[in-house]
Amino acid sequence: MMKEIYLIAGEKTESYETFRKRILELSSMVIKSEKPDKLTLTLTVAPPPLISIIPFKRGKMASISIYRKDDTAEVSPILTGTPGFRFACRAEEAIPVSYHADRPEGAVTPGVCLLTLFQKKPGITREVFLDRWHNSHTPLSLRIHPLWHYSRNVITDVLTSKDVSWDGIVEEHFRSRTDLLNPFRFFGKPAVILQHMAEVYRDIHTFLNYNTIETWLVREYQVVTI
Repeated sequence: MMKEIYLIAGEKTESYETFRKRILELSSMVIKSEKPDKLTLTLTVAPPPLISIIPFKRGKMASISIYRKDDTAEVSPILTGTPGFRFACRAEEAIPVSYHADRPEGAVTPGVCLLTLFQKKPGITREVFLDRWHNSHTPLSLRIHPLWHYSRNVITDVLTSKDVSWDGIVEEHFRSRTDLLNPFRFFGKPAVILQHMAEVYRDIHTFLNYNTIETWLVREYQVVTI
């Protein structure tokens, strides 16, 4: 099944609640007009903590994922035409760990999600980028972080962009805010936290461009499920 991802930023004048309602309304319009087989989204619903070990972006961001069995479908004009639209792509998704949830349509997934957008490290090939991401960083993340669900998306085609062109989009779900925001839950107990932080830092710098990475604190909505 083909997956499309659309990134939409909030306007500065929008409140978080206004942004949330706008994204949900846009999603409803896509469902009625385009009838995708599945649609999920993650979006910011509140500001991130002022102090955090994770360099969260401030502002508002939504990532809308559309799944279609018909791989000839057009790019969604509803989403690309909305204020704040940044990027649309097709992606190859892998789920190394899954929460296996069966929740009603419109439900908010428990816990929190870390949405990360990144480009490959300059000077390496795409093959090296994917090998290091998939075969080094993914198992490292699964070993160190208390991940509940991990959606790993390799960008295969950029459909249209008003922004930089991303190479990877990752959604990492955690059962609770504490699992993500408490360093001793995210990286491990005091005896190993510094070692784990160093491992992750070194590994990240082998395959992605850390200067352009964006990390967002988001929640997930199951809007239409198969």
